[in-house]
Amino acid sequence: QVLLEESGGGSVQAGGSLRLSCAASGYIFTRSCMAWFRQAPGKEREGVATIDTRDGDTTYGDTVKGRFTISSDNDKNTLYLEMNNLKAEDTAMYYCAAEARWCLSLYSSYYNSWGQGTQVTVSS
Repeated sequence: QVLLEESGGGSVQAGGSLRLSCAASGYIFTRSCMAWFRQAPGKEREGVATIDTRDGDTTYGDTVKGRFTISSDNDKNTLYLEMNNLKAEDTAMYYCAAEARWCLSLYSSYYNSWGQGTQVTVSS
C-alpha cells in the first residue's frame, strides 16, 4: 500500500516562500514518477509540477514556471516543492501524487495514489 503524507503548508504573505514535503512509503521511490497538484475551492485540480525520480526530469504548469521547483531525495523517500514569490492565486490545498500511468503528466487522472493534502494560504 502506497502512503503519501504532505507537510509544510501554512499561511504566508504575497512574495513569500514555502517548502512542501511529501513522505512516501510502501513505494519504490527510486523508480517512480511523482507530482504535486493543487485545488482551490470551486476549481478543478490543477497540475503544478512533476518529476521522474529516476533521472530528475521535471515538468511545470504554466502558472508556476520560474517560481516553483520540484525535487526529490531518493534516500529519504521524500518529494519536495519549493515555492517562491507566492501570489494570492497560489492559495489552495496542495496534494502529492504517485504511481503515474504516464510519467511527467500534469493530468490528475493519470495518478493512482494521493496524499491527504496540505493547505497553502497566501494573503495579498
